[in-house]
Amino acid sequence: MKHIISILVLCLLVSSCKTEEKQTVKRDGYYITGTAPGVYNGVRAYLETTDKSGRKTAMDTAIVMNEKFVFEGKIDYPEMLYLKINSVKGSAPLIIENEEMTVSVDIENLTSSKFQGTSANSALNLYNEKTGELKAKRFEIGRQIRSTQQKDMTTNIDGLHAEMADITKKMEDFPFEFIAENKGNSFSLILLQKLAETKTADYPRIESTLSSLSDMQQKSITATMLKTQIQIKKVEKAAVSATEIGQVAPSFTAPTPDGKALALNDVKGKLTLIDFWASWCKPCRRENPNVVKVYQKYHNKGLEIISVSLDGSRSQKDPKAAWIKAIKDDNLTWSHVSNLDYFNDPVAKAYNIRSIPATFLLDQDGKIVAKNLRGEALDRKVAEYLN
Repeated sequence: MKHIISILVLCLLVSSCKTEEKQTVKRDGYYITGTAPGVYNGVRAYLETTDKSGRKTAMDTAIVMNEKFVFEGKIDYPEMLYLKINSVKGSAPLIIENEEMTVSVDIENLTSSKFQGTSANSALNLYNEKTGELKAKRFEIGRQIRSTQQKDMTTNIDGLHAEMADITKKMEDFPFEFIAENKGNSFSLILLQKLAETKTADYPRIESTLSSLSDMQQKSITATMLKTQIQIKKVEKAAVSATEIGQVAPSFTAPTPDGKALALNDVKGKLTLIDFWASWCKPCRRENPNVVKVYQKYHNKGLEIISVSLDGSRSQKDPKAAWIKAIKDDNLTWSHVSNLDYFNDPVAKAYNIRSIPATFLLDQDGKIVAKNLRGEALDRKVAEYLN
């Protein structure tokens, strides 16, 4: 009997050790356990990523059972994703790292859900809390300004505008101040990425802040991606500045349909239209008859046109043939060039072309005098210079 009891005790000890060992196993990826009170069995939950155009796509999917769900996987670097649950309004941002974390879902307001388990999400929660406070202050000042204006009161209006300017400045500075206090947190890098994506991005300040982060953060994949992102944005910003009205248009040389090199300077007249288009672009093709009309009307007075085709998309079997056919079909009897590289065309990049048709009208000195004119507007502008 004593022998049997000893064996049972030993088995219990072994089982206990195995249980403890199982509990302390370090996972080689992310493991997110969620509780979703009030969400029915079978409802799907998603971890969504956002592309450059702002569209969200599911990166991982889980199914709610007994008001619980689990996401499990592995990522190459920390990333901000969004928790989305069918039948629950909204989405909630969270930082995914190869660690364990928990989510307590608020089905009334998904953005109020609680994320615990990683320092990055703790930083994200604190950042959102502080920015929420600043936004509330700005909203209240705005309300006071509107109320004062509606009542035709001038008392303290200057003081309110000063307060608005002050809170706006605080909101601009706060992200950088927050990062300075969290130099070793992966959320800081993700926040810098988000700042670099804004239209008003201060790239010198972002670069300076990036260089102040911890060595571990600066050597991360995310930091490398951010540096590349900043360089691309700086090139794009320079291209925008270089193609503003009043600037001398960037020079370029590109292949003609017969393979010869043709430069912008070889084409310039008293007035020159640079026309970005493609055979596959329906709006471009609809506008071509108008461009033909303007060219026939003003060419003898000094109007020249050079069309830059963005043919070369992956969907085209023979982009060069399509390009040449469109030139003939639309009776485009002026100069044409193309690298047949879609929106990666170096000429398109130099002019920061994001959509077509796009046009630039140059005077005899090569300065840009108008952009993106169509129809009668193009005719009127050309007439100003050549009639």
